[in-house]
Amino acid sequence: MDFGLAFALGILGSLHCAAMCGPLQLALPVPNGGAGRFITGRIIYQLGRVTTYCSLGLIAGLVGKSLFLAGMQRWLTIALGVAVLAGFFISKKIAVSAPAVRFVMRLKAAMSVRLQQRNLSSLALLGMLNGLLPCGLVYVALAGAAVCSAVWSGVAYMAAFGIGTLPMMLALSLSGKMFPPAVRLKFRAAIPAGVFLLAALLILRGLSLGIPYISPDLSSGASCCAH
Repeated sequence: MDFGLAFALGILGSLHCAAMCGPLQLALPVPNGGAGRFITGRIIYQLGRVTTYCSLGLIAGLVGKSLFLAGMQRWLTIALGVAVLAGFFISKKIAVSAPAVRFVMRLKAAMSVRLQQRNLSSLALLGMLNGLLPCGLVYVALAGAAVCSAVWSGVAYMAAFGIGTLPMMLALSLSGKMFPPAVRLKFRAAIPAGVFLLAALLILRGLSLGIPYISPDLSSGASCCAH
């Protein structure tokens, strides 16, 4: 899977985050020490979030490698593409399980504690916790990472996704006035195109048509992520 696609998905994902997570970005604590510490804190927070994405990518890469070795990568790729499309259409109709609700509540409680603390380590942990919040675009990116046949490719895929989210989210956390709520909501219009693009590429890859970069021959054992 092309890491450029992961980066582009990150940019689109940040549009979604700007609309949905804007209040959290604006509520981040301000460390004592002036403008330098303020900017450093915002950067550390965002890097903490990307670190969580990379950790999730490690898990996805392990799953993808296991399925690749079992000869199931083609079918997994097609299934993930179909699942991405299906999830996009029915996500609002899916009931959330009680354990998931409890997990989110505990996560938010832990974040609330960190929001009261004005130091860089708390901002780093707050960013890492933020990366665990339920997010459809993160799940889409993890689907792409799971298609990788190498563990570290899964990590790199999620790193590319996380880096793609940085410009928008860092700008938002530094100056929320740049993106008022009405503008952030309009950003969401670009998200469906990214979801459909990733789903189409996943399905094309699974078909193994022998088209370089788009639909390589997976039967030869080539890694979909290692370019």
